Amino acid sequence: MSIRRFKVHNHPNASLVKRLLAIVYDSLLVMALWMLIGYVFIAFNDGQAVSGPFFNSCIFLITFLFFALFWTRTGQTLGMIAWRLRIESDQGQPISAKQALLRFMAAIFSALVFGLGYWWVLFNPEKLSWHDQWSHSRVVQLPKTEV
Repeated sequence: MSIRRFKVHNHPNASLVKRLLAIVYDSLLVMALWMLIGYVFIAFNDGQAVSGPFFNSCIFLITFLFFALFWTRTGQTLGMIAWRLRIESDQGQPISAKQALLRFMAAIFSALVFGLGYWWVLFNPEKLSWHDQWSHSRVVQLPKTEV
């Protein structure tokens, strides 16, 4: 298996505003995915509402896979493509599955503490969020010509 590599560049880290705008786009996609999963579960449950740990675990796993597949393959979700953002490792390479899992879990934590992990971008001199730092990755702003 070959190692995926991005072209070596020194792109600036993305601003909080661009990150939040990409999150809005991706949130809409994730909600549509959740509705589809809910529909499938309801279809197998004789049209009755579904809840419980198995359903919640499936939603969680599908959500992680949505982000992890985009992040580890191209470094960009659909929302990130729209705002010309990309996730890369500290060395400028695609992140690994382990980094994607760590980033995903840390991003949840960053949001649960009143978004402080995201707001940290405003105070960090390198514009890194908590989940950027903990997963040894960063979100960069791509120039218009590279997309």
